[in-house]
Amino acid sequence: MRLPPQNAVFTAIDTIDLEAAIALGRALAPISGGLKLGKEFFTSHGPQGVLAVAGDRTPLFLDLKFHDIPNTVAGGVRAAAKFLQPSMLTIHASGGPAMIRAAADASAEFGEGRPLILGVTVLTSMDDADLRAVGVNSPAEEQVLRLAELAQANGADGVICSPREIQALRQTCGPDFKLVVPGIRPLGSDHGDQKRVKTPVEAITDGASYLVIGRPITGAPDPAAAASAIVGDIAA
Repeated sequence: MRLPPQNAVFTAIDTIDLEAAIALGRALAPISGGLKLGKEFFTSHGPQGVLAVAGDRTPLFLDLKFHDIPNTVAGGVRAAAKFLQPSMLTIHASGGPAMIRAAADASAEFGEGRPLILGVTVLTSMDDADLRAVGVNSPAEEQVLRLAELAQANGADGVICSPREIQALRQTCGPDFKLVVPGIRPLGSDHGDQKRVKTPVEAITDGASYLVIGRPITGAPDPAAAASAIVGDIAA
């Protein structure tokens, strides 16, 4: 796994404009700990587009949120690990024990260079009311902990969680379980569609392993300067 030893910030490249994404990748890869590319970009440009942005040296968080029958998810993990060599891959923890285990076993086939398998728990755009609307009557934090324990028990390396659940997850899942946290907003920035947010320093202090930060960096007048400021704040 090509993971940054100290820099915990993965910048989310949230554009489907290939030239713009390549430019952002070149500007931000030397500053942030890695780059995150997701479904919209992958659907638009495929594996070659991902390689054009992240290259073969930048730690890559490939956020495709696999959710299907176990055999299909395992095949997706193998294909991604073989052709794109991501540092981290996402699956939906709600896919259940067999699906999580299939993803973890497929990743393990790639040895030391394997991607981390991260379970998506409760999307950071959802709150308790949203969960009730889809039939989950537990509070968001309780559902996050339930899915995180399921993911850990079936071989996942960590989970995606909101900043609000970091401390509870650390207590429940221990110090080695990876917590990758979106919903990060520096002081004074727009929360956008994120409902459960914290600042970068707060999240790291609480025990986050890696932060995923998009618009506060990529939407800034000077993305490189914005990324440098966030990395500097965390280091300080």
